[in-house]
Amino acid sequence: MTEETIVKYIDHTLLKSTATSEDIKKLCREAKEYKFFAVPVNGRWVSLAADELDGSGVKVGGVVSFPLGADSTQVKVLQTKHAIMDGADEIDMVADLAMIIEKDEKSLIHQLSSVLDVCRSMKPAVILKVIIEAAVLTREQKFFVCEIANKCRVDFVKTSTGMNSAGGAAIEDVLLMKQHAPNCKIKASGGIRTAKQAIELIQAGADRIGTSASVEIIEEIRTGKI
Repeated sequence: MTEETIVKYIDHTLLKSTATSEDIKKLCREAKEYKFFAVPVNGRWVSLAADELDGSGVKVGGVVSFPLGADSTQVKVLQTKHAIMDGADEIDMVADLAMIIEKDEKSLIHQLSSVLDVCRSMKPAVILKVIIEAAVLTREQKFFVCEIANKCRVDFVKTSTGMNSAGGAAIEDVLLMKQHAPNCKIKASGGIRTAKQAIELIQAGADRIGTSASVEIIEEIRTGKI
């Protein structure tokens, strides 16, 4: 894959709790220089990222209920509204893992639909990516959440937060998600550090790659190290 192709898949990410305003500004400068697709940041930095990226064509992402997903649906709705008002073009929301593990279909549909309604009410509509933390789930639990996401028609199902010790993006999860959520796009995220990993995940069906190693990945391609 060429550099021009792969940059359009990349969400250039910085979600460390220790990130400073200067770190966010640097992240945005890199995103503009390399022409990455989006910059997802924690809620407190959405307005800064929106200012830094204004007019650049790079999308602003806001994370919701990150990284645990354990907030109530009402809180997730409020976080989503705040992020959008601050300038987010996309929302990456962590689903309630207890709802998935317990297969609480009614509650999970309510949660995804409630946040999606906020995103869809905007003009233009805001993209919703639902993070399922696939590495902690059984295959049956992955089937369940993917089928719910597919039924609700969220925009993306996303593999991981990248913050869980159980693991991050895996090719087998991308393949499973593609099969069981055909109405949704797939975002692979978590532990993606090399161009080889990114390309393999894209070839498996990922429509977006979330990584904090975006610059290193592109430099690998530029220098022919892959």
